[in-house]
Amino acid sequence: MPTRPKHLNLLLIQLPLPGFVSILHRVSGALLFIALPLLLWLLQQSLRSIETFTRASEWLQYGLVKLALLGLLWGFLHHLCAGIRYLLIDAHLISGLAQARASSWLVLIGSLSLTLIFGVMLW
Repeated sequence: MPTRPKHLNLLLIQLPLPGFVSILHRVSGALLFIALPLLLWLLQQSLRSIETFTRASEWLQYGLVKLALLGLLWGFLHHLCAGIRYLLIDAHLISGLAQARASSWLVLIGSLSLTLIFGVMLW
């Protein structure tokens, strides 16, 4: 009798830290891709005239908009840090499991720290 495929419950599987960083890298890239038209529109509004610049700068003073921009800032910084990590992996500068875990921690801590620093500067 042939063996049937094993059912894997993906909600119960605990990912290792490098897998979690990989998923966050993909999510942050998708977030940035989706937000790109809005960010380009905002840039266009700020460059069109003094009236549209004033309207855009007033719009950016709302707390919810600042929070959304903080999320986009985290997405950019995490995507950048994780991308550098993957370049180092591809260059065989990170090869072992211990190095992969340590670099995953560096990506998480680095992206959150940079988000906090730039967020305080921008807020």
